[in-house]
Formats: sequence, C-alpha cells, structure tokens
Amino acid sequence: MSSRTRTAPALTFGVLAAAAASFSLLQSLINPVLPTIQRDLGTTQSTVTWVLTAWLLSAAIATPLLGRIGDMVGKRRTLLIALAAIALGNLVAAMAPTIGVLIVARIIQGLGGAIFPLAFGIIRDEFPARRVPSAVGAISAIIAVGGGLGVVLAGPIVGALGWRWLFWIPMIVTALVGILALVFVPESPARAGGRINWFGAVLLAGWLVALLLPLSEAHVWGWGSPIVIGLFALAVILIALWVFVEYRSSNPVIDMRMMRLPGVWTVNLVALLFGAGMFSTYAFLPQFTQTPASTGYGFGASVTGSGLLMLPMLVTMAITGFLSGPIAPFLSFKAQLALGSAVVAISGVLFVLFHAAPWEIAVTSGLFGLGLGIAYSAMSSLIVQAVPANQTGAASGMSVNVRTIGGAIGTAVMSTIVTSKVDATGLPLESGYTDGFIVLASFAIAAAVVSVLVPSVRRARTVHEPVAEMRVPAEVG
Repeated sequence: MSSRTRTAPALTFGVLAAAAASFSLLQSLINPVLPTIQRDLGTTQSTVTWVLTAWLLSAAIATPLLGRIGDMVGKRRTLLIALAAIALGNLVAAMAPTIGVLIVARIIQGLGGAIFPLAFGIIRDEFPARRVPSAVGAISAIIAVGGGLGVVLAGPIVGALGWRWLFWIPMIVTALVGILALVFVPESPARAGGRINWFGAVLLAGWLVALLLPLSEAHVWGWGSPIVIGLFALAVILIALWVFVEYRSSNPVIDMRMMRLPGVWTVNLVALLFGAGMFSTYAFLPQFTQTPASTGYGFGASVTGSGLLMLPMLVTMAITGFLSGPIAPFLSFKAQLALGSAVVAISGVLFVLFHAAPWEIAVTSGLFGLGLGIAYSAMSSLIVQAVPANQTGAASGMSVNVRTIGGAIGTAVMSTIVTSKVDATGLPLESGYTDGFIVLASFAIAAAVVSVLVPSVRRARTVHEPVAEMRVPAEVG
C-alpha cells in the first residue's frame, strides 16, 4: 500500500482534501440554524451558544496537541483518530435528545481540528518538493472555502431535511473518507520521536480555555464581570507559566525556539490579525443581510438567501487559493500575504460605503474572497517552509490556533460594537455594523503592514535540522 500510494500523490491529496473539507464545514454549518436548534431542543439562547463555544474550545486544544502527537507517532495514525472523532461526534449530534448531549457531541467533533496540521505534514512528507507549495495552497483554499460554505448550505439542508442532517451528511462523508485514508494514505517517514510533555499540554489547554471562553461569552457575562476579568488574568498567568515550562522542557509540546523564528512569529502575528477580520465577516455579514428591511438598511434575507450572497466570496476564494502555489515563482508568498491583506482591508471599507443593495454586498464579498483566498494559502505555505518536516504538524497546528484566537477576538469586538447600538425594538442600528466593519478593515491594514516583516525564504529545510540552527528559508521559485 505504501509504495503504491507514494507513486500517486494526487490520490493522497484527494483524500486529504476531503478530510479537510469534512471538518471545515462544521465551522460554520451550525451558526445560521442556532435559533432552530434552540426551539427544537427547548433550550435558551445563552445555552444554545455553547454548541459553538464547546466546539471552539475543543478544536483549539486538539489542533496543536494532536498535531504534535502526529509528528511524534505518525501523521496517518493520528489522522484516522481525528476522522473517527468527527464521525462519532456527528453521530451523537444527529441523535442528540437534549442540548447537553449535543454540546458533548460538539466537543468530540472538535478533536477533528487536528486534520489541518496533519494534512500539511503528510503533504510535505509525500509530495515532491516542487509540488508542496501548490498542494498546501490548495488545501488551505479548501479549508477557507469550507468555513464559509457552511453558511451557504445550512439553509437548503435544513429546509429540505431538517437540522439533524447537518450532522448525518458529514458523518457519512467522514466515515467514507476514513476508509479511503486507511487504504491510500501512507504513514509518515519523518517523526520527531520522544514522549508527550503532559504538563505542558495541560498548561496549553488551560490558557486556551481561559482566553477563548471569556472572548466567546463576554457578550453574555459582561466585559467587566468578575468571571471575565478573572479568566483573562488566569490566561496571562498560564501563558507565562506555559512558556517557561516549554522553554525548559527537553521534549516540549510546542518548541519555543521554533515559535520565535522570524519566519514563524511574523506569520502568526499576521494570522492573528487576519483571523479577526475573516471569521467576523463569516459571522456578521449574513446577520446584516437578514436584518429586516424595515430598519432602513437590511434586506430581510432568509438563511438561504443570505448564504447565496456570500457565494461570490467562496468562488473567488477558491480561485485565488488554488492559484497561490502555482504563481509563487512570480509572486512570492510574502507578497501574496501583503496583497491579500490589503484587498481584505479595501473590502472592509467597501462594505461600509456600499451596502444599499444585495448586488453591492455580493460584489464586495467577491472581492473579499480574492484577498482571503490568496492570503490564507500564503500563510500556510510560509509556516510549512519555515520549520523542519518533523515539526510541521505542531507548527501548523499552532498557526491555525493563532488564527482562531484572532477570530475569537474579532468576533467579540464586532459583537460588542453591533449589540451596543440598537433601536427601540432591539435590532442593531446600521452604524453598529459600519463601525464594526471599519474596525475589521483596520485589522486587515495592520496585517498588511506586519506582512512586510516576514522574512524572504532562502533555502529548504532539512528533516533533521535542529531548530536552534535554523536560518530563514528561501523563497519558492
């Protein structure tokens, strides 16, 4: 099996692409139908939001940790575990009789977040070096498109089959992908070895929960509430302790020497800023279009209609994401990152200025997708190139997490701005959305500025090169 698979990287890519898509859809597939789930399971609005929060926390913890385990014990083996978790979580969610069971199911699903770094690592192990940038860019595009495609698909699926099919369909697909991965994906030739530093892993999980939980729930608990302030303080303490422990560990979960490489920390800073604009647009643009027309600015669109207005974004995102690798010899990943961030910033400004008609939203979302696709793919490629092969899973997983943290920050900021400006009926004012989009455009402008600091790549990294001896890698092409 191994030799056969290694002679057919396209087949391996197809399986990895399907795996990435099966998880990325779960990022946004549930968001538009939370009110439906709330009514059907007889719960409250504050409780049903834990369907999102539980998934976020689980994925944030699992992504870097299982990425590191994949580097150590084998990426294929860990990929199969992640796929099994997604399938099991979807099965439990599809049959969930109560909101509590559904929340547990979402925690199980979140373990599948490790698919992203594992996919990048397997590509680097199995593909010829000249094809790695294109393959990484394509997987990144699939991840980004999948995250937005859920908004488009949710309405039609719920309308035709009911909300439980939002889990039945991914479960069936993931089970089939798991079988294909078992047959066609080879095991990793590059392994980091060693054992898991469980104390470091617990600290990593602790500060992620302490940081992401208040960011997700502050709009309910209140930004000045003791629990929010206390959790943020705890996050600061745990982060400091985690960095100290990881620096002193001979076998860290996340190598701090790797994280401080110029080619890693600069891209991660861009990812933090970029994530703030990306995820907030996914969350709030549909809400904007669904606002009743009686407010003077909304379109009163249905869940399906608001999803269709985001379709141009997904199309352009896919195009530029898949082109990122092939055009790298002519337009470096660093330049792609700066260009994409600038286009996203321009799109944020256009959302503010032109939103009087659905076609204006559709055109601007298409422009947003152009910038998002190329920058998202470039970020992943830059991280993969900056570290040795046996650190790809951990580095990619942490980069995904940084983007997720940025998304949580951006969503929290946007939510605070929008909900602070409401009319007598409780609906958001137009100025709430426009002010929010200005802030998100500012995040993208900052990302474009920081991308200038990303070092150019000069040479390829060898598998066994010690992190302490790393130099800045060379640009593709």
